[in-house]
Amino acid sequence: MENIQVLKLHPAARIPERATASSTGFDLYACIESPIELEESPQLISVGIALSIPFGIDAQIRPRSGLTLKGIMAGYGTIDADYRGELFVTMYLLDNDSPYVVRSGDRIAQLVFNSTPLVNIDLVHSIDDLGSTDRSSGGHGSTGR
Repeated sequence: MENIQVLKLHPAARIPERATASSTGFDLYACIESPIELEESPQLISVGIALSIPFGIDAQIRPRSGLTLKGIMAGYGTIDADYRGELFVTMYLLDNDSPYVVRSGDRIAQLVFNSTPLVNIDLVHSIDDLGSTDRSSGGHGSTGR
């Protein structure tokens, strides 16, 4: 098990937490001075924390399904292991006909951690160098599902 260090940058900030013991995502909470009405254009919402993520761990910000169902999106984001700045979530409305206001303390996104293998990118010079598979270069819809 890896430890993720969390620094509260604002007194009102909440550390990420799982909603249940089996949750894979940790809830992220808005930490803002005053309510923000979301718009169709992206808006950065502060979470009020900074993290120390060990090298080899992938941290992803993901939307919350309950908010997405209401037409409120949190953009996917990656937090690199060498980033130590404040976390923000990019949020926006899919439909301006349903206003939505974000308040400090609201659950706005999820933080999911995964292991990432160390890989190298090697340039090859022909399609044959990639090796063949049953699918090969079949694109979207090529698996028949």
